[in-house]
Amino acid sequence: MIYIGTSGWSYDHWRGVLYPHEADSRERLNYYVEKFRTVEVNSTYYRWPVDNTFRSWKRRVPHDFRMTFKAARGLTHSKRLFEPEKWIERSAHSLRCLGEKLGVWLVQLPPTLEYDYARLKYFLERIPDDLQVALEFRHHSWHRDEVFSLLEQHSAAYCIMSGAHLPCILRATAPFVYLRLHGPDTQFMYGGSYCDDDLRWWTDRIHEWHGAGREVWVYFNNDGGGNAVRNANTLRHFVGA
Repeated sequence: MIYIGTSGWSYDHWRGVLYPHEADSRERLNYYVEKFRTVEVNSTYYRWPVDNTFRSWKRRVPHDFRMTFKAARGLTHSKRLFEPEKWIERSAHSLRCLGEKLGVWLVQLPPTLEYDYARLKYFLERIPDDLQVALEFRHHSWHRDEVFSLLEQHSAAYCIMSGAHLPCILRATAPFVYLRLHGPDTQFMYGGSYCDDDLRWWTDRIHEWHGAGREVWVYFNNDGGGNAVRNANTLRHFVGA
């Protein structure tokens, strides 16, 4: 399967782009699921919801919709993966409330966290087998073969990134590929809109990964001005997803 969506679904500046100007904020998810089959929920990074919120999302989205969630900053940026057991247990319990509508658990490490093989290994060894996890590394020291090999051993995906000052390393380490498109602006993260040539290039990469038997998850994070919505729609058209 190929899943293409955006990072988040509720933005005031998407009025007139994804939902009508008069739409209530509580209705925005309803409009989103009419257009896309997946979403990356980033609000869970700031505040992890109670389990009933996950159950509510499960009831509200279609049977073939998949929801991906960003790990809480308490785990990634405060504890920096140290003593992760309680965070993993709580997160896994909540995520399982989605049942078959659960996508991937995204773990984004802070740019100040440098390469620490032992810490990453300890964390990955404690991830339950029923969770698909993707790691986004923001410090350049993580981009080395032993890290890629460790991810492969645990069927964890290396998060492929496109964005200002981020390396774009096309490395598939799991049965699925996880791609975050933070915007084409070379100076400012989350800025700009991808041109059709850029999206056709990504279309070719997606077809290569999918043709090799991997699921592909793609999320646009350049939300300004509705760029993420437009880019996701265009990529879906090019890919045929």
